[in-house]
Amino acid sequence: MKLAVVGGGWAGIAAALAAADAGIDVTVFEATRLLGGRARAMPATRPDGVTVRLDNGQHILIGAYSQCLELMRRVGLDPTQLLKALPLALPYPDGQGLQTPGWATRLPAPLDALAAIATARGWTCGERLALVRLSLGWQRSGFVCAESLTVGDLCAGLPQRVMDELVEPLCVSALNLPASQASASVFLRVMRDALFGSRAGPWPPSSLLLPRVDLGALLPDAAARWLTAMHPATSRVHLGARVTRLQPADCGWRLAGRHDGEAFDLPFDAVIWATGASPAAQAMHDAADRAVPASATALRAWADTTADLDFAAITTVYAWAPGVRLSQPMLALRSQPEAPAQFVFDRGQLNPADHSASGVLAFVVSDSRGERESLERAVLQQARDQLNLHHLQPLQTVVEKRATFACTPGLRRPAAAIAPGLWAAGDYVAGPYPATLEGAVRSGLAAVQRLSP
Repeated sequence: MKLAVVGGGWAGIAAALAAADAGIDVTVFEATRLLGGRARAMPATRPDGVTVRLDNGQHILIGAYSQCLELMRRVGLDPTQLLKALPLALPYPDGQGLQTPGWATRLPAPLDALAAIATARGWTCGERLALVRLSLGWQRSGFVCAESLTVGDLCAGLPQRVMDELVEPLCVSALNLPASQASASVFLRVMRDALFGSRAGPWPPSSLLLPRVDLGALLPDAAARWLTAMHPATSRVHLGARVTRLQPADCGWRLAGRHDGEAFDLPFDAVIWATGASPAAQAMHDAADRAVPASATALRAWADTTADLDFAAITTVYAWAPGVRLSQPMLALRSQPEAPAQFVFDRGQLNPADHSASGVLAFVVSDSRGERESLERAVLQQARDQLNLHHLQPLQTVVEKRATFACTPGLRRPAAAIAPGLWAAGDYVAGPYPATLEGAVRSGLAAVQRLSP
């Protein structure tokens, strides 16, 4: 079988690796010169002229992300070297918030999380008990609830401090929406895996895994090298290869486009379309115009469902000052409209061997609203007010306007199957996870599993 994977993000890379392992002849077409899609590396220059490697957004993995961690190991990477593991914690600059005690890190799930709740600083006994009761209620229900519920509905009755300091930060980091809008059923699936899941490596499932390296080095770059080294005759990764036409053929599909200025028009037995949702919807609408009626109907129906998705933005404000160091590698921030960031990451602590990262902070504004300049100003003022950092200089502000699909209650996501021999992969495709790296990887693996032998 000859398979084409269109898109070199985490979903496309996962699909290519799985296909190569299955003995399938696979070709990856990536329109840009960088792999990783919406989780990719990018160069920047500090105000003092030093070049530094950043990412187009700060990402967090957790210990429950079994498929991401397995793919890293599959291509010869060591996650324990690439990821800094922290026990479940959402500490604030004043020392309050959820933090797992050192003695509890050796406990099996969910006892480690319960210990973190029981010792949360600044919380009353009643606030801790309310959260424990609710968490155990989720477990008794099998982490299942009505699809129509929001996270706010699910957590109704929790003390306001618990909502503000735990539920809201967890919800916005996992689903990129506030609790009043986010899907409770998807939130519960993430909580199930994080609090009660099994280990996917040396860490508890609730562990926070912070990348020590840029996102390209975390998986995509090594995966491309592994594909060409281990399967040189049957695996190809083409950068700068833009597919401009998808057309049904007698025994599969044809892809046409340009690679490094040269036109191509190639036949394939099957195609996994692993671009973002909007270009995928447009490509399927265009392909429907060239398809027979039965396939055209399927292509248009899938494209319409995909086009109906709403999206939420994430803004990452990178700032720098000589010698800046936070009390911890990651801190939660008290977010409000005039202070929009929910988290800040100390890139120098995450990768102390990279001297260019020293003094570089990444402020994350999930579900961000407003213009780049106003967000940057607000975040720098927030750093002065909440972190007492008065000399930060803006380094780079990245706004991903379509960072994640809006994971709202009852959302209908497009299926992986589009038409015979044509599949979709991406974090927006129907699946158990929200728009995360793990969701993207799982969708790529699932698409290959569905291929006909």
